[in-house]
Amino acid sequence: MSLDDALRVAEEVNRQGIAVTLDSLGESVTSESAAHQAADVYHKLLDAIAARGIRANISVKLTQMGLEQSANLAESIAGNLVEHARATENFVRIDMEDSRLTQVTLDIVRRIHARPAMRSAVGVVIQSYLYRSQADVEQLLADGIRIRLCKGAYKEPPDVAYPRKTDVDANFLKLSQMLLDSQTYHGLATHDEAIVAAAKAYAASRGIGREHFEFQMLYGVRRDLQRNLVRDGYKVRVYVPFGTEWYPYFMRRLAERPANVLFLARNFFRS
Repeated sequence: MSLDDALRVAEEVNRQGIAVTLDSLGESVTSESAAHQAADVYHKLLDAIAARGIRANISVKLTQMGLEQSANLAESIAGNLVEHARATENFVRIDMEDSRLTQVTLDIVRRIHARPAMRSAVGVVIQSYLYRSQADVEQLLADGIRIRLCKGAYKEPPDVAYPRKTDVDANFLKLSQMLLDSQTYHGLATHDEAIVAAAKAYAASRGIGREHFEFQMLYGVRRDLQRNLVRDGYKVRVYVPFGTEWYPYFMRRLAERPANVLFLARNFFRS
């Protein structure tokens, strides 16, 4: 899928009452010039989104912005993207990668967010399978940083992450309640119907309005659930990846965690 294809998909999804996050696939660039080239795609996206009035933001991995070459390089490039997003009334979600990069990613996001003009234009992802995530959520909430909560897609050792799905789910529910109780707008990224139902019930029991948060899902996955949520007045956003790097991206995800692909195989065609 090309950039223009992704924009057309975003417009189509918008017509269904659903917002979009656009992600130009690619990770772990090997040079500073490659990092700037990757960022240029996002700058074009931000301009196109503004010009066409699309309800979409962008998702960025810091390794694609040169993090493994230099943390300062990645922070500079990501900061420029956030500044561009702020100028076009948009938003940059800094994606989370494997656990060895969690702390540096959070540090960079907090420094960018600390700049007064940037506060409304940057957020981050937290993965519920990591033991550390509750402490990270508490700190991010204290800072007023927007969070996208997901379960986590990388293979992690049992001394870092919950190995059992039931524990990951339980932590997701606990963290989602912390997000819902906060005064900041957050996203709950899940296709799990039981977790969606639990979040809806918790919000209703606490008098939390449906405009206060959003559910996030993958483009094409659980379209039935997406439509039902929109029908019931909930905010929904879908993640639309695009670009030429889909095959190496897919193979890395498969090698890291075969369950990711099994999940997609079970859910992609449910409509």
